[in-house]
Amino acid sequence: MGGGFVAHRTEEFIVGIFDRLRGGLAGRNTSRGKEGARAYAVGDIHGRLDLLEKVLRLIETDIASRPAARNFIVFLGDLIDRGPDSAGVVERLRTYRPDFARPVFLSGNHEEILLRILDGDADILPSWLKFGGAECAESYGVNADALRRMDEKAAIEMIRSKVPREHRDFLESFGDTFRFGDYLFVHAGIRPGVGLEEQDRHDLRWIRDPFLSDAKEHGFIVVHGHTIVDEVEERPNRIAIDTGAYHSGVLTALAIEGSKRWYLATETRGAKVGA
Repeated sequence: MGGGFVAHRTEEFIVGIFDRLRGGLAGRNTSRGKEGARAYAVGDIHGRLDLLEKVLRLIETDIASRPAARNFIVFLGDLIDRGPDSAGVVERLRTYRPDFARPVFLSGNHEEILLRILDGDADILPSWLKFGGAECAESYGVNADALRRMDEKAAIEMIRSKVPREHRDFLESFGDTFRFGDYLFVHAGIRPGVGLEEQDRHDLRWIRDPFLSDAKEHGFIVVHGHTIVDEVEERPNRIAIDTGAYHSGVLTALAIEGSKRWYLATETRGAKVGA
């Protein structure tokens, strides 16, 4: 990491504090969060309940150490698939009602795919199983190899029987964007040159280029996940915080209050999971 980074390592956590932008903007960050409030944006969890628990504790400790008038914890989507405990992550967050913050849940492309399967879209079932759905199914007590051998209609019925209605309702309740002062939180990004009210939902959940390569100002800084980065990537118009938790062991949260930003991240020692 470059200048402005202060790190404290424990056995479980890395805490990074950035009070200024990198990449040529150091010392002149004029973007601000919502007045009188703080927001924590949590990157793609992908079934890593162990890392989710760590980052929630880290956020709670951070709030306790320097309280804010109002706190939001924004989950940027892709709670499920790839990692070993999608069902545990969904249940943990479905029942997560802290008295110190308001949780906000945004939908990722992986939530969209599971909901489409539960709605009967058999065509995408093989792709889902290949790209993280097998691990998700196993977490709900469904044998993924058995699903592959089944007739697609029977396979969907099996998945429906194992995913609790409460989990489905919870995933269906997710939003697509959350505006916080000069920041916009979204799963994947936005279509450059298109007004926020005219954005297509598919882009908000799936886009990479031309969003990632676009350098123009959007009228806000987009905070997003979806595209994995080795470390947090700050650009003048966007911040990428998906640090590949399911295989890297690093789940990252960005905190914003006023003109300040800082990062909280987990670290798992030893072998990577799901690589």
